[in-house]
Amino acid sequence: MNIRYALIALNLSAFFFGLSGILGKLVSTSPAFIVFGRAAFAVIALSLLMSCGKGFGWQRLPWRSARLLLVSSVILAGHWLTFFISVKAAGVAVATLGFASFPAFTTLFESLGFNERISRAEISLIGLICLGLILVCPAFDLDSGSTRGFLWGIASGALLALLIVCNRITAVNIRPVQAACVQNGLITLLMLPFALPELPLVSLQDGFYLALLGVFCTAIAHSLMVTSLRWVKARAAAVFFALEPVYAILFAWWWFNEQPTLRICAGAALIIFSVILYTRRKS
Repeated sequence: MNIRYALIALNLSAFFFGLSGILGKLVSTSPAFIVFGRAAFAVIALSLLMSCGKGFGWQRLPWRSARLLLVSSVILAGHWLTFFISVKAAGVAVATLGFASFPAFTTLFESLGFNERISRAEISLIGLICLGLILVCPAFDLDSGSTRGFLWGIASGALLALLIVCNRITAVNIRPVQAACVQNGLITLLMLPFALPELPLVSLQDGFYLALLGVFCTAIAHSLMVTSLRWVKARAAAVFFALEPVYAILFAWWWFNEQPTLRICAGAALIIFSVILYTRRKS
């Protein structure tokens, strides 16, 4: 791989991540079963990659790393679960934009966890994200399913921020693809009791969508991201991953006729702009 192919890989990775909300809405099962199916198919794909791919061999995990993977797996399962609840309730575009608030939570959690002072620039970025969220919010009414779904999306962003901070607290010297494989395996076991009652009722179509979600939007997207970051700086990668909500909105518009309003577009622009600035500042 060179820089040119790394940029293509990053764009494909953001594309697949943006597609996850669409596939989650197409699946007719519960959010818990979606998380189970996504993780299960991701484990199969990542295991094959690590068994057959050059440079992806397994390494022994120290106990400290194993404990961190267990904690991070629970947080990741919660992040996925709240995201798919949001997609079912509020639609793909609103759910994805609510989830995109994670940089604001990351800044707050890091300041609390590491006793770091929040700079004026970071306060401004948090303010922009909050303004974008206010514009995106369907209605300020908790009796509305769309509003509750939007709040679930924000909760998904908060859990992702917690996962990022958790990884920073205890650095793990483990290959990223192996870490993803172990995490998805643990999530599969964690969600199995909730998924078992629905297992006999799953249609072939739902299984196909879950396979796409697990293989392309999880295993392949993660592998492309990890590989490309060896060639591309994090600040450049941030621009591509800020496109994830854009892809999600365009997919939802095309597939489900979820036409974004001018207010949602303005809020989306503020959130995406803030995400790019935040990540460039961190890198």
